[in-house]
Amino acid sequence: MTQSFSYRHLYYFWVVAKEGGLSRGAERLGLSVQTVSAQVRELEQSVGVALLKPAGRGLALTEAGRAALDVADQIFPLGESLPERLQEAVSAPSVRLTVGISDGLPKLVAHQLLAPVLETPHLRLLAHEDEFDDLLGDLALHRLDVVLADRPAPPNPNLRLYSHSLGHSPVAWYASQRWADAAAADFPRSLAAVPVLLPTAHAALRPRLDAWLHNQGLRVRVAGEFEDSALLATFGAEGMGAFPAAVVADARLRERYGLTRVGDCTGVEEQFYAIGTDKKVVHPLVRRLLPGG
Repeated sequence: MTQSFSYRHLYYFWVVAKEGGLSRGAERLGLSVQTVSAQVRELEQSVGVALLKPAGRGLALTEAGRAALDVADQIFPLGESLPERLQEAVSAPSVRLTVGISDGLPKLVAHQLLAPVLETPHLRLLAHEDEFDDLLGDLALHRLDVVLADRPAPPNPNLRLYSHSLGHSPVAWYASQRWADAAAADFPRSLAAVPVLLPTAHAALRPRLDAWLHNQGLRVRVAGEFEDSALLATFGAEGMGAFPAAVVADARLRERYGLTRVGDCTGVEEQFYAIGTDKKVVHPLVRRLLPGG
């Protein structure tokens, strides 16, 4: 693969863009404004488009400049972290596990799913939360060792991904002291009489909950919808309404949040998966996450 531009020139452009102008960029680089300006012009000539344009007394990014900045934002922070990473590599032994946690996976459950490896000596755990599809893309590029999610990876001929079941958990409804008695009385019909909190549609659990409420003939007042399950539990604990959660987190919901289990969401389960790039898992810590591992 050939390249028609200099990474040094791209770095100068990146610093100028991040600092908001040639003068501040040159100051950070310890170079003259004329030198930095010339380097950025050479980059523009090599790529064939303008990256900066006049804006008042200063400069602004063109559309191409914004695209270049997005790419540079992925390249140079990694480069700047290189000395620290090398020092870590030689200073102490470590076992590295890079995990993507889907935004739809309950956070209280994520900790329990990782429990089999958390006592590993010299473990260095890097956990990234993001949207499901974005995490699968990072996994396919081998930026992650595994993705924990509430659903399996969808079939995709362009991505060779394998979903390994980590089990499942029944779902129950929980409420703070404010609503516990009212929600528990004549459950589940009582849910129509108290405010309800639900996960947003991004969670795989949401369609199952909607179907369960429909089958029960319930029309509930949804007081809030949350993408983050920890926020859902927090607002529920503060008395905003009753909400559903995986029973596997029951002890933490009771002890940490002071919540009461008011009734079971019979027939509804939360599913958990570890998604990797290998049909036969080779990473030793990922193998330990799997049942029987």
